[in-house]
Amino acid sequence: MSTMTTDASTTVLARMCELPAMVNGDDALVRRGRFLDCDFLVGVGDVPVYVSVRGGRIAALEQGERLTRRTDFAIRAAPETWLRFWEAVPAPGWHDLSALVKQGAASMEGDFRVIMANLQYFKDVLARPRARAAG
Repeated sequence: MSTMTTDASTTVLARMCELPAMVNGDDALVRRGRFLDCDFLVGVGDVPVYVSVRGGRIAALEQGERLTRRTDFAIRAAPETWLRFWEAVPAPGWHDLSALVKQGAASMEGDFRVIMANLQYFKDVLARPRARAAG
């Protein structure tokens, strides 16, 4: 693993750890997900980050492999992809989860019913670190 990838991984994982506070402190976002209870995985390169959502709040966030951990779906991307996605004003194609998947920079797998029924919620949750870049 190159030094650039290691640095990017460290930065992305640190920002992921801030997600619970960023999401749970956003009343509008919590309200949007108020009927949602699910567990999903965010892949940061080879490192899995497990996110548990209960009533629109992030109830738990765990890094590292959990062999028996069940998730409803997974979204995976390289650390550099997450950093580009979180730029204050991302370039076209790097601005949206669907765009990342379309261009092959990210992948989604699992129960698409959960994803599609709550797509805007997930897009907003995973874009929350962007606010940190903007200000």
